[in-house]
Amino acid sequence: MVHDIQVVTEQQLRGAVHLDLAAIDCVENAFAKLASGTVVMPPVLSMALRETNAEVDVKTAYVPGLEGFAIKVSPGFFNNPSIGLPSLNGLMILFSAKTGMVEAVFLDNGYLTDVRTAAAGAVAARHLAPKSVMTAGVMGTGVQARLQLEAARLVRPFKQALVWGRSKEKAEATANDLEKCLGIPVSAESDPEKLVRESQLVVTTTPATTPILKADWLHEGLHITAMGSDQEDKNELDPACFSKADLTVCDRISQCEVMGELRSALSSGMIKETGEIAEIGQVIAGTHNGRQSESDITLCDLTGTGVQDTAIATYTRTLLAGSNVVTTITV
Repeated sequence: MVHDIQVVTEQQLRGAVHLDLAAIDCVENAFAKLASGTVVMPPVLSMALRETNAEVDVKTAYVPGLEGFAIKVSPGFFNNPSIGLPSLNGLMILFSAKTGMVEAVFLDNGYLTDVRTAAAGAVAARHLAPKSVMTAGVMGTGVQARLQLEAARLVRPFKQALVWGRSKEKAEATANDLEKCLGIPVSAESDPEKLVRESQLVVTTTPATTPILKADWLHEGLHITAMGSDQEDKNELDPACFSKADLTVCDRISQCEVMGELRSALSSGMIKETGEIAEIGQVIAGTHNGRQSESDITLCDLTGTGVQDTAIATYTRTLLAGSNVVTTITV
């Protein structure tokens, strides 16, 4: 039997898939479907390679109604920059949901993951942040620090932004990049407490293993999206943040209990059970209340889900339909 498979490079994907409202809507729809209870999404397969300072994650999900499902392999080898290689790479494989045949291989080196992760942050901001955001703050200086604010501004057009990082030089470089990208004033802030107190929307994007954001800094009208914790040893938020929040939302509670900020809050005893915690899909679908007033303190714990990968992969396939710039192999 003859079967065609698209093989798409990172450069080709960057030309076709962009961090825009359509990508945000794609991820939002995926979260809504996750809340319906019909999605099949196994736990993350995560493997820590401590001898080489590395980790490998495998995520997937089947979403009824979508023509395909993706399996995403995401290695992070954090010593690589010392030998001239990027620390992150990986790929997504898109299968037919009807036949199981491979339809596309996206050699994205993490680009599609970056887009869907930033889009998830925008979904959280759209449904949980105050309607009026004057100042947004980001803690971290990597790719997601830039993309999270870029995505958030599409749904909450804030007027200025603040950047904090452990390295003053990296924070200033990130602020400069964001100022050029967003066209608004962006400043590096050396005091993380000041950043939080002056912002109505804060995103944490670091691989921290001890809290970088303290509960005492929280104030009325604040929304926090924490997206850096995706392993059992990571922790960006003071667990007491959970007791001060009026509403806590997870992308997937069962996943956040294992590898998210929720894990730290439970293990510390700061919260005892998860009965009042919502999933973002429930808020989108209207089956759980979201922000109730502009003065609420809201918190969203994002660990990255397989349903996002299937959503962005099938969306990408649609964008590439009929394209003559990608390679098709026949097997």
